[in-house]
Amino acid sequence: MSSAWKPEHLRRIETGARLAIPAVTRAERSGLASDRFYWDMWPVQDTAGQRASLAGRALWMALTAPDRGDPALRHFEAKIHWLEHRDGGWVDHGPVLLDMPVPYEREWAGSALLDGDVLTLFFTAAGTAARAGGYQQELWATSAPLGRDGWPQDWSVPAPLVTGYGPHYMPADAQEGEPGRIKAFRDPAYFRDPADGSEYIAFTASLAGSGSAFNGAFGLARKGPSGWVLAPPCLHAEGVNNELERAHLVFHGKHYYAFWSTQTATFADDLRHAPGGLYGMVADSMAGPWRPLNGSGLVLANPADQPQQTYSWYVDASLAVCSFVDVLPDGSFGGVPAPLLQLELDGDVSRVRAFEPENAA
Repeated sequence: MSSAWKPEHLRRIETGARLAIPAVTRAERSGLASDRFYWDMWPVQDTAGQRASLAGRALWMALTAPDRGDPALRHFEAKIHWLEHRDGGWVDHGPVLLDMPVPYEREWAGSALLDGDVLTLFFTAAGTAARAGGYQQELWATSAPLGRDGWPQDWSVPAPLVTGYGPHYMPADAQEGEPGRIKAFRDPAYFRDPADGSEYIAFTASLAGSGSAFNGAFGLARKGPSGWVLAPPCLHAEGVNNELERAHLVFHGKHYYAFWSTQTATFADDLRHAPGGLYGMVADSMAGPWRPLNGSGLVLANPADQPQQTYSWYVDASLAVCSFVDVLPDGSFGGVPAPLLQLELDGDVSRVRAFEPENAA
């Protein structure tokens, strides 16, 4: 049975230094293109969720698009690029996938798995090539063996992970929509259960059969003998929040952690005291039940005077946290990677501290 993120959990929210994201005052673009936006990041990871290097480099991926003068337009031209984390900064190494005939219009967020000498990119196929600007979303993947130089070579033809949306999830097939209100079927994030080796894809979803406009869900697909099969969500936010974005799983200290990002504007009207931030739940097994971290689910929050300064947090198995700079103090869009953070987890309790450079690989 899926666990519920409930209004009473959010009424327990307490913000303070233990959960506070340090202030971000500028967008550091050294090593990045000055005429592009960067957002929604994730590292290359191994099967245990640890960051993995390629060709001796600390490589991540991020969505990027040309700066057209309006940050909202970036979502309709998004393409995944390589980012190298080097000397405390970031270097853009260009597109991960070459342009090819595909039925979708653009690439939205996902995850990257290095398993032996094969790299698999899980990503969101967004829109349709037949009609620009839609909000259709599907979970797709492509794989490539590593060449002698350590870089992936000869990507396979991208293909969907699952067919349809199953009985538990609303279709995300609308052509028209509004950010923050559209329904979700995106952000595939790989996870292998250390207890039995079962493989999962966590993803951002919307709960089917809900009578509420606020019906975000933390979706799951499980790998079976013949491929990926949709499973019931591990948790949902019916009546609470419309979007549990960048849903992903981390195993740490004998516990399972489900993390997601959300914004104040996507909470139900009577719950908009809740800050935009990283939220999460903890369980003793993949079967649940899932309990909100820190009693409320809040893990990290932007400063009260800069509630939109960073967004789209992603936690790896070392508990490093990446995100991007969203709204700067002057109101402009940052569009670059934000300073990395480090979580500490102790059962049902979390805190944030400064990122340790020695963990940067």
